[in-house]
Amino acid sequence: MPGDKPIFKESRRWRWPQRLLLALVLLLGFWLTGLFLFVSSMPDSVENPEKTSDAIVVLTGGSERLQEGFRLLAEGQAEKLLVSGVYRGVDVRALLRLSQDAPEELACCIAVGYEADDTEGNAEETAAWMTQEGFSSLRLVTAAYHMPRSLLLFRAAMPEVELLPHPVFPQGFRQRNWYLWPGSSALIVTEYSKYLVARARVFWRGLTG
Repeated sequence: MPGDKPIFKESRRWRWPQRLLLALVLLLGFWLTGLFLFVSSMPDSVENPEKTSDAIVVLTGGSERLQEGFRLLAEGQAEKLLVSGVYRGVDVRALLRLSQDAPEELACCIAVGYEADDTEGNAEETAAWMTQEGFSSLRLVTAAYHMPRSLLLFRAAMPEVELLPHPVFPQGFRQRNWYLWPGSSALIVTEYSKYLVARARVFWRGLTG
């Protein structure tokens, strides 16, 4: 009937917005699922804490990481320690003073890397140092929320190296019930977004060789 025609056209007019809305809802669902899977992959404890390795690598970003790395080195958990991503002009002595509890005797076994500006740079800098030293295993010290992305990039940069994740848990970061804490939520969402970008880049490099 003539009166039905406008109704039919109007329903077609709304078809694309509905499809777009459905696509956005599905995309949000996938993103949220990935976010919670990402959080579940964040370590909540240190596995194999007594296992030794050739090297310890500390990624800069918090004094807790340095203190833990120096403690492990002092306890004989590795032969050498690399602090990756240090500002130029900061030497080993300055890092030891920053840690406060670390003995000066550790200076002989600590290397400092100045080339890395991000986590991918940390992985590349560490890979070059591991090859130079002839090491085949390392204990990676970084924050728990940073560990998934760090492991992804380190494994891509040095697949033949045994990696022992050693998370630290910064004060103020709420890993349990993180969604109830705005600061921790923002940090996790930011880190998850960086993880997705890093994963896409690793995947693309694998495709392009």
